[in-house]
Amino acid sequence: MKVDKFRTEITCPPAHPIGLKNRILTTGSCFADQFGRWLQNNKFDVLVNPFGTNYNPISLHKSMIDSGSLQLNEHLFVEHNQLWHHFDYHSQWSALKKEDLKSSIHHVQQQVNQYIKTTDVLMITYGTAWIFHRKKQNSIVSNCHKVPAVEFEKRLLTVDEITESFNALYAAITSIRPDLRIILTVSPVRHIKDTLVLNSVSKATLRLACHTLSNQHKDVEYFPSFEIMIDDLRDYRFYDRDRIHPTEEAVDYISHKFSDQYFKPEVKSFIEKWQMIRQSMVHRPYHPQSEAHQHFLKDLLHKLEELKEVVSVDEEIKNIQSQVHTNV
Repeated sequence: MKVDKFRTEITCPPAHPIGLKNRILTTGSCFADQFGRWLQNNKFDVLVNPFGTNYNPISLHKSMIDSGSLQLNEHLFVEHNQLWHHFDYHSQWSALKKEDLKSSIHHVQQQVNQYIKTTDVLMITYGTAWIFHRKKQNSIVSNCHKVPAVEFEKRLLTVDEITESFNALYAAITSIRPDLRIILTVSPVRHIKDTLVLNSVSKATLRLACHTLSNQHKDVEYFPSFEIMIDDLRDYRFYDRDRIHPTEEAVDYISHKFSDQYFKPEVKSFIEKWQMIRQSMVHRPYHPQSEAHQHFLKDLLHKLEELKEVVSVDEEIKNIQSQVHTNV
């Protein structure tokens, strides 16, 4: 008897592989945080979303370009509710004093400036094509910082605006790192404040921009995280209670699809082994000095020692060694 398939699974064909030694920078929407942390937890050398959540392509590109020249637009500082903010940066970058905020932003710019010189892969996650344009400065802002809405105009970016802005970033960044690979993706996080209808318009605009750019540049490619969430998983049980963000299970599934496309079998094998070791390391025994647990720790220590040639595990080894009692 023939059994029908009840879902359409997206197949990610193998691409040029990414290894554990490759340096990766993720930037963009909150999905860039989630995916970046997954890479980080699996021992990849990754700088995770250093500028904080950045949803629209124009602001995202600008933050990367400005980090290359260490520029900061003085006209975009604003004091609101006794805190200083900058319209080009997420609200996590705020301070009681303007100079402290400026110092914090310059620090992260310098960090990105140095990291990008040896980065192998830049992953950009676009969240929305809707932008807020501040009338006073005639500029697109990354974050409104709860400044009264009357000061802004909301509009939809065009594909041409996104590609033109990306090409400025591409020119700047490849002049520093010519061999850089750029992977674009559209965030599966839904922006339902724009309404579901306008969220679809936004995502379609982003997707068409990504398609255009990947056709224009041989070193720019697209990973279908949006399509995996919407068309493969396609179920509300894979969304958190807010019905906006993917669950941890969904992120894991998307990450494994990424593994299928970009990781060699030995890297996937390492990730499986490392996940088991991580689970062992968070184990909390009732009797830490018992002979059974001490043998468990020594076995775990042996497994970590075997990985020393593959990834850095010095911190983990030190932590386990501190729990081992030599008299057992």
